[in-house]
Amino acid sequence: MSTPSQPKPQFGPPTKDPWKSFRGVMAGTLILEAIVVFLALPVVAVVGGGLTVFSGTYVVGLGVLMILGGGVQGKPWAMSFNIALQVLLILGFFVHYSIGIMGIVFALVWAYLFYLRRDIARRMDEGLLPGQRD
Repeated sequence: MSTPSQPKPQFGPPTKDPWKSFRGVMAGTLILEAIVVFLALPVVAVVGGGLTVFSGTYVVGLGVLMILGGGVQGKPWAMSFNIALQVLLILGFFVHYSIGIMGIVFALVWAYLFYLRRDIARRMDEGLLPGQRD
């Protein structure tokens, strides 16, 4: 008895790479996040009782890592790097509560980006992207 062969899909690969634009969205999100983190420096300085060596280094270092992270979004480990940045930003509660709150807000943004990533992969597998239709 032979098993029926898998039916060939009626669609081809997308004409435009959806992952290229998605990497751009992730890089843009990191740059926007870095700007917001740098704008938190005056808040920590005035409201948080002043900048210390630790708090200043933490906030500036995190912002620089986010800018650098925008350039590595094509790497296979980029999403793990993005998650690590969000964890570090949430741990900013130890520097000042406003940093931790920003971490929570941006964690929600990244959760939505994960949802979009999964949705793009599902649509691509099902041939539902505009460039895949016959």
